[in-house]
Amino acid sequence: MTDNSSTILVVDDTPTKRYILGSWLRRAGHEVVDATCGEEALRLVRTLSPDLVVLDVRLPDISGYEVCERIKADPVTTAIPVIQISAHAISVTDRTRGLDRGADAYMVEPIEPEEFIATVRAALRYYNARQRAERMAQRLRQLTEVTLEINSAITLDELLRVAVQGTATILGRRSGALAIGVDGRIRRYTVLVPGERATSLAAPQETLVKITSMVLGDAAGTAEFSLPLSSWLELLPDPRTRGESSGVVSRTKAGRPPVYLGVESTDPLDPDELDMLKQLGQALALAVDALRAYAEEHLIALTLQRSFLPSRIPVVPGLEVAVRYQPTVDNVEVGGDFYDAIPLGDRLLVAIGDVQGHSLYAATVMAELRHGLRALAVVGADLGRIMGRLNDMLRRDHPNMTATICLMLIDPVSGEVEMTNAGHIPPVIVSDGKARYLGWGNLLIGAASEIYRVDRFFLPERCAVLLFTDGLIEDRYIPLDRSMEVVRQMATAFDKDPEVFCDRLIDHFGAREDDVAVVALRRTR
Repeated sequence: MTDNSSTILVVDDTPTKRYILGSWLRRAGHEVVDATCGEEALRLVRTLSPDLVVLDVRLPDISGYEVCERIKADPVTTAIPVIQISAHAISVTDRTRGLDRGADAYMVEPIEPEEFIATVRAALRYYNARQRAERMAQRLRQLTEVTLEINSAITLDELLRVAVQGTATILGRRSGALAIGVDGRIRRYTVLVPGERATSLAAPQETLVKITSMVLGDAAGTAEFSLPLSSWLELLPDPRTRGESSGVVSRTKAGRPPVYLGVESTDPLDPDELDMLKQLGQALALAVDALRAYAEEHLIALTLQRSFLPSRIPVVPGLEVAVRYQPTVDNVEVGGDFYDAIPLGDRLLVAIGDVQGHSLYAATVMAELRHGLRALAVVGADLGRIMGRLNDMLRRDHPNMTATICLMLIDPVSGEVEMTNAGHIPPVIVSDGKARYLGWGNLLIGAASEIYRVDRFFLPERCAVLLFTDGLIEDRYIPLDRSMEVVRQMATAFDKDPEVFCDRLIDHFGAREDDVAVVALRRTR
């Protein structure tokens, strides 16, 4: 709608006046709709939503004052400008009353055509400006919401889906996006109809490179462009595309992969729409960069964490051993969970532990404890003495850190087991279809001076032992003892193959908020 092409409702019970006012408005390029009374005018305002109402004060059913007041009282129609006209209510009091009850202008007859059309133009300019302001305010609210959703996305596919759906909603046009994932593959999402869910589509790998070289080159920043339908189809063939494409390419820093965000535009984007598209493109580029950096850091952290763990588990006749390490999904920092298996002659020393916190520092302390354990085990196999030395080392070198550790020394030939536990979740012993915890043991290391007790028991053939860190069962909504009972019940169905049981245990608890280490072993014949 423009000032030169508007729908105007003329309300007057006199046919001559309706004809005269209508003819002036039509000559000025407007479309005119007539009404002869107040109730008819109100009905047409609600159904047609005209751009302006020219309203006589004296009507046969209700006054023009009341009609204007009711138009302005309705939130749907309150912005429609109303020009009141009267040949009888012409005093200052009458004009004041009309303006106080909502009229945007008040004219008394006789009216000159030039003055009338000029008043109409002024009212429409105000109406158009208000409509643009309200539309921009709504788009800014939507932009804030979409930006928050973009920054909340945890995968690239979710990020692109949110971006194109938000762009289509804000600009009311078909929208699409292209970005490169950490794996180097191009991702493409599009929304054909605003309000619908975005869909993933295939795209040639070189498409984003070609678009970027055309409009942005190797520079950082955001560049907008428009391409006719034929040129766009050469870049990205799609039979559903019907109009030219307007879009932006954005890159946060030189050398970083760019992103594309655009819309199909049968009508050119106005400056406000183009600015909105640029802001969305910049928000998308920043979010994709952050997500890519997070994924890369998480991969580095995971690689570092795994480098601290044993590269392989030794093969010991008479024992089947399976281990699992599962990092937390939502934490870039490395954790302090660890396990180890150290052959000592015919026996096997099995260890599992958890250093407090998630940081490179925690992982470093974990590595020190594991290497210290290996050094102490070579000197002698007294588990109580080994645990005491680890406690002394942690208290001396890292006085603000604590850790839980459980050590088990197993003789696969005789079935004799020695165990010392420093505050760790006790092992689960599985025998003849029954499972039980062995008891909590002593104080965790790093807290205070402690003499660590060594327990001894016999592990029959075909019996199993399960050790795990608290990350497997800790849940902010479930008591710890309830989760421990779940593990115990699952252990009663311990398979002959510890590998199968480890997989079943990990799958049951799913992705965790903390790192998880599991050791499962079974004594064979």
